Amino acid sequence: MNMSPTAVMAPPPPKRLEDLQLPMVMMRDIMLKTLFRRNTNVVTELAHALRLPIPITQELIDLARSQLLVEAMGTLNANSGGEMSYQLTDAGKARALDALAQSEYFGAMPVRLCIYAEQVKRQSIKNIHITRDQLTNAMGHLILPPSLLSDLGPAVGAGRSILMYGPPGNGKSSISNGIRDAMGDKIYVPWAIEYSGQVITVYDPIVHSKAEQDVQDPTKLRRTNRFDSRYVMCQRPTVITGGELSLSMLDLVYNPTARTYQAPLQLKSTGGIFIVDDLGRQAEPPQKLVNRWIVPLEENKDILSLQSGEKFEVPFDTLVIFSTNFHPNEIFDNAALRRIFFKIKIDGPGQEDFLKIFAMVARKKKMHLDEASLVHLLKSKYPTIDNVYANYQPVFLIDQMIAICDFEGIPYKMTPELVDRAWANMFVRDEVIVK
Repeated sequence: MNMSPTAVMAPPPPKRLEDLQLPMVMMRDIMLKTLFRRNTNVVTELAHALRLPIPITQELIDLARSQLLVEAMGTLNANSGGEMSYQLTDAGKARALDALAQSEYFGAMPVRLCIYAEQVKRQSIKNIHITRDQLTNAMGHLILPPSLLSDLGPAVGAGRSILMYGPPGNGKSSISNGIRDAMGDKIYVPWAIEYSGQVITVYDPIVHSKAEQDVQDPTKLRRTNRFDSRYVMCQRPTVITGGELSLSMLDLVYNPTARTYQAPLQLKSTGGIFIVDDLGRQAEPPQKLVNRWIVPLEENKDILSLQSGEKFEVPFDTLVIFSTNFHPNEIFDNAALRRIFFKIKIDGPGQEDFLKIFAMVARKKKMHLDEASLVHLLKSKYPTIDNVYANYQPVFLIDQMIAICDFEGIPYKMTPELVDRAWANMFVRDEVIVK
């Protein structure tokens, strides 16, 4: 696939402890908690756990030693490179336990929010230039009218919100995934960010797909300084939600046991795509959901709240794609529609495109096409639904015929009879059920 030619600028690795711009006590305590929880005893292992360069990790060790929280135990054997080993003193263990009582977070040192905001600008989704060829290649598995790509291209390139609407089963979700695939380049996602002394975890292996192998050998940290390793190089993220989406999922998630925060879905999707599928099926009305997005969509920033009630701004750099089977005028007022920048209708295919899709699916599933069966389908079945075609129907019908053939123990084939049996499962006949 033809990817975006512009490489994202990586976050530069910090050279000194001061470059992190974090509270000194917080950095020291995260280091003590990591020593306590991970049971590491040499600087290279600790640096790997903290995702910091070795010299900065040594600075933290030296700071803790000066406060009698850590003590040196002498050099280790040759298998460990003759490194000095360290351990917590009794005072260090007590401080680590006290710090854990305040917050269970340990490991990767967080990135200060204002520093992360600068990285978001460097890798903004609005910096991507998508060509028609890139979008066409990413949608290559779909049969789409050329006019649709002409509408999608400017929308994706602008990095603004998109509303895709139209009858169900016509590939709105597949098109959303194709947009994600067209982006192609990689960004840097922090393990965690810091605001006002609070740690908010951002990297989520369910949402974020690593673009390279993690460094397992601690000695490699000496050579791994291409970018700040408090970040993970990832594919641009995609968050997909459907009917389960609620307003609470767009707030910070606080764990009262660990006393830590987890980033909400839209913050995890920074630099990527947030897809709201099946809009109108959520418990909250679509108008209410969109009202929650008004500030982020217009001002490229979101407002989050800590447990204390303190509110703060975070970057909002996400291509939001709303997908619905309802007509926009049914679920939004004019003010909401104004704030969604692009409105694109996804219609079902005409008969010609329907046959192309049918042939493509049949070839993929090794189902031999039968002319008499196709004529029966088009002349006898589709007139009963006013010749309304949908993209999902070829897959549905062919899968039904395959299931029948498997059950009957016969080779995959199409016959008018199998078409009738498959068709009967695609729609439920209106009837009165006597109770």
